[in-house]
Amino acid sequence: MSRNTETRELFTLSHSLAAPLLEKTQHPWEALPGIGDFILSIGPSLLPEEYRQIGADIWIARDVTIAPTATVIGPAIIGRGTEVRPGAYIRGKALIGEGCVIGNSTEIKNAILFDKVQVPHYNYVGDSILGYRAHMGAGSIASNVRGDKELVIVHDEDGDIATGLKKFGAMLGDGAEIGCNSVLCPGSVVGRNTQVYPLSRVRGVLPADSLMKGDGEIVPKGEMK
Repeated sequence: MSRNTETRELFTLSHSLAAPLLEKTQHPWEALPGIGDFILSIGPSLLPEEYRQIGADIWIARDVTIAPTATVIGPAIIGRGTEVRPGAYIRGKALIGEGCVIGNSTEIKNAILFDKVQVPHYNYVGDSILGYRAHMGAGSIASNVRGDKELVIVHDEDGDIATGLKKFGAMLGDGAEIGCNSVLCPGSVVGRNTQVYPLSRVRGVLPADSLMKGDGEIVPKGEMK
């Protein structure tokens, strides 16, 4: 089996409070069922001089900016310097890192966002993990349920991986860049520093340091023309 789907190949764990949860996994999606309980376990231990509790099971850093029209439902943690813009909908079980942007009309649910992640315009991020400095262009979404409602399978180059999960969106490695209005099919894995062209449909595993062109061709970044 290739290493493209392994937790430590995709993420620098020091850039997330979720490191203790993720370091126990071989594949990061194994952490998805435990996100809510993990937030509840660490939330009360966050330093009160750095975080304040604003509602039931919701902890936000004291310098977080939340627009009046945004909605945050617990359990949730939002790290320092993060901006939650108008109309954002954080539906619970969301562990959001430092310096992130949760944009207008963006919806987050059962997800981990590492530090410096940007989902700035009309994005849906459900049952997903976005690595350090990952970015989703306007209108791009992580679809988290198969059309036939069967369990999600990760299609890797060395063979399919059964996840046992009905809901599983996408794993975006550190520095991944998703073009505007792209769809990440359930079980998508995008490697570190890989770029996806706008209007793309991603299915399966994209290796690190790659470029997925608009016609679906995948090439190493060094071969970009």
